[in-house]
Amino acid sequence: MKPILRLEHIVKNYEAKKAVDDVSFEMPEASIFGLLGPNGAGKTSLIRIITTITRADSGRVFLEGEPISELSGSKIGYMPEERGLYKKMKVGEHLMYLAQLKGMTAAAARHELSHWFTKFDIKDWWNKTIEELSKGMQQKVQFIATIVHRPKLLILDEPFSGLDPLNATLIQDEIDELHRNGTSIIFSTHRMEQVEEICDRIVLINQGKNVLEGAVADIKNQFKENIFNLTFEGQLPAAALENIEIVAQKDNSITLRLDERHTANSALQQFIGAGVPIRSFHEVLPSLNEIFIRQVRG
Repeated sequence: MKPILRLEHIVKNYEAKKAVDDVSFEMPEASIFGLLGPNGAGKTSLIRIITTITRADSGRVFLEGEPISELSGSKIGYMPEERGLYKKMKVGEHLMYLAQLKGMTAAAARHELSHWFTKFDIKDWWNKTIEELSKGMQQKVQFIATIVHRPKLLILDEPFSGLDPLNATLIQDEIDELHRNGTSIIFSTHRMEQVEEICDRIVLINQGKNVLEGAVADIKNQFKENIFNLTFEGQLPAAALENIEIVAQKDNSITLRLDERHTANSALQQFIGAGVPIRSFHEVLPSLNEIFIRQVRG
């Protein structure tokens, strides 16, 4: 699949600090792409470069195969972690203003906003000021502002921050629908369980450098440690555990590590040969959270 976004050797300095240090990666079209890294890693600097808020000191960014420019903004929707709504403005007026900044006509903006106000059941918010709304309500307004112009590339920085479970599910459903309809999505968050559930591919940035990139499934396989979980009935005879390292054990479940003397099949045959009544046997892959911590500390 061709990339919707390609970064080549991006460098960004702020005085004595190198915020982005020779970062390159590609994002496949219509994918959900996780942009990960600890605080201060350079994620926000990269997002600002992609959205043309700032420019790279060197390197190139391509959107749909073309060098990115200020005109690319109409194809991008960006919801920053620090929300940027004007508190004194009325909701409808504010969203009309932001939609037209993205190149929409007033008529097209009003038509699209009517659709989203109906969908989110917020028709009576049009003449409310932003400051009258709760944080969760403001999140909905910010989300509408981000997607009203139907961007091809959507960048979401901690999109579920401050949302209750009901509204988080509502926004997640809309993200899923946008993805099904072909929108490419960059998802930046510190919550690795969300990344594991949502993203197709990730790139991990640490100290300004790209330290890990690839499909989520491939990365988890890359870091696997030959660890398996066995659940069984009764007692485990000693013969069943010959040349097998037990990592953890609880009731009728053990987590074990196999060395070069064993494959999964040979270990399973050893348990069966020892007369162990097996309920389940499966490989345990590391979580993205474990991989994240290992890579950042390493």
